[in-house]
Amino acid sequence: MAIQTTGARFVDNLGKVYALYTLGFLAFFAFMAVLEQMGLGAQAIGIGFLLFTIAIYAIIGYLSRTAEVDAYYVAGREVPALYNGMATAADWMSGASFVALAGGVYFGGYPYLGFIVGWTGGYVLVNSLLAPYLRKFGCYTVPDFIGTRYGGNTARLCAVVVLVVASFTYVTAQINATGTIAAQTLGVPFSVGVWLGLLGIFICSMLGGMRGVTWTQVAQYIVLIIAYLIPIIWMSNVQDFGIIPHFSYGSAVQRIAELEAEYGLQPAAEAIAGVSVLTTPQNAPAGRGWEMISLAICMMAGTASLPHILMRYFTTPSVRSARRSVGWSLTFIFLLYFSAPALATLTKLQLLDPNLATSIIGRSFEEVANLEWIQHWSSVGMLAVADQNGDGILQLNEFFMRPDIVVLATPEIAGLPYVISGLVAAGGLAAAMSTADGLLLAIANALSHDLYYKIIDPKADTSRRLIVARIILVFIGAAAAIIASLQLTGILGAVAWAFDFACSGLFFPLVLGVWWKRANAAGAIAGMVGGFVVGSWYLYMVYNGLMDPWFGIDHIRFGIIGMPVSLVCMVVVSLLTPEPSKEIQDMVDEVRIPSGGTILASGH
Repeated sequence: MAIQTTGARFVDNLGKVYALYTLGFLAFFAFMAVLEQMGLGAQAIGIGFLLFTIAIYAIIGYLSRTAEVDAYYVAGREVPALYNGMATAADWMSGASFVALAGGVYFGGYPYLGFIVGWTGGYVLVNSLLAPYLRKFGCYTVPDFIGTRYGGNTARLCAVVVLVVASFTYVTAQINATGTIAAQTLGVPFSVGVWLGLLGIFICSMLGGMRGVTWTQVAQYIVLIIAYLIPIIWMSNVQDFGIIPHFSYGSAVQRIAELEAEYGLQPAAEAIAGVSVLTTPQNAPAGRGWEMISLAICMMAGTASLPHILMRYFTTPSVRSARRSVGWSLTFIFLLYFSAPALATLTKLQLLDPNLATSIIGRSFEEVANLEWIQHWSSVGMLAVADQNGDGILQLNEFFMRPDIVVLATPEIAGLPYVISGLVAAGGLAAAMSTADGLLLAIANALSHDLYYKIIDPKADTSRRLIVARIILVFIGAAAAIIASLQLTGILGAVAWAFDFACSGLFFPLVLGVWWKRANAAGAIAGMVGGFVVGSWYLYMVYNGLMDPWFGIDHIRFGIIGMPVSLVCMVVVSLLTPEPSKEIQDMVDEVRIPSGGTILASGH
């Protein structure tokens, strides 16, 4: 129990610990590169990367094990701002961000920037409206804040319901990503891969709770950002854009447009081998002005409403640290989001430009079909090519690839060494696992602390509360794996729904809980129920084609419908019912003062 018993010393030496960890990881990378030169195969390299990184996460999770409530729920409130920012970034850099976002940009172009703008801009809302004040409040979970701020168990229960639905929807997408990575790396079916990924997630979060998840996420961020940037730098050098292509790849976009016009960007032929039609990816956002703005608004408000993100700012030592932590979070997140469009562009150019040795469009179909990476991804059902017009030449609309594998396949597409493929797979797994850890912990903590302890059994002792949390963690994780194995929607689609659920039900109850003293329990309940129910109804009707979208708002941005309903219901009902007690109003005033002690006592 090294981290538990020497917590202060461990925190004081974080710089040395993670510097050694980074050097050790780079040494392992070099070791695998040497083994590749000696003849080690691609699959063995991929397995080596996955086993090594998961073993590291497991060791951190084991050393972080705890039986203390404060440590389990909020990491003892001792995480420095820099490292909390890194852990938050890992929590945020989900399977959607690492695995699916660049694939969306690859196939759908600029409309996907609505996700990037919303997911980064949302941290402005987090910093200015919520994070410091929730930290000052001193709660363990988001429903904890709702229940204490508004009073009564009904508001707390409503918050738990919204949290569970939003977080569960989100976590299925992460387990979907782990299944995709395990399928290509280990050569197992997707349905088996999701359970292997879930096992790794449990290793990180079961014993140490938020403390274990925090220190694991810092390690995972280091892996994922290295894995994301190395292929970009490598391809950029090959394509003569320098080692930092982020400001210079505009000409690559122009070249791609010229090549697509030359090849003829026709609608894809019928899907083959179970691979979806890719010229219009599943859940692709529309790109016109209002559609992009509304998508960005939903993603921004969802960012400021997602419990697993807000929970991260409960772990800092002070209110000031919480605010600084948001700045660090945005810095670390920016590194990946600023790189995703560059990766999508450079990868597409690798496939299209006949001046590059890796191009496949316009080449002999027989030659392309025999490429090792084509055969590899075809064997796991993620890619297919077919000479459907019989001319023997691969056309642009005869190449099928799931958007979710673009990042994972990039090293092979670019002809990079196998060791880079293993690195990227490890990075993708780290991204999906880190977010899934936070989401499952948010669900389990809400159900164990806010439902079980606060409502069902207020006399439960510490050990019973933590046992309940861990049991719930197992059941929620297993249910998410079952849903993920069904592949009901794409990764980005499921993530967008999670953000919409969260902002429809929680955004205004959280924001007004801090900034409007007149908001009361009846108003908060009306806001959560009204926004969540109307938003969910709109999703059901539009997604199933039972009605036409209103104002061009499709199913991935239904939060634009839910949020106004939530605001109107909350304001109207609050004004029509008695105002909160003076004690509550004084507490709200105190929350907004940046200095002073935490409002709620430890162990509440």
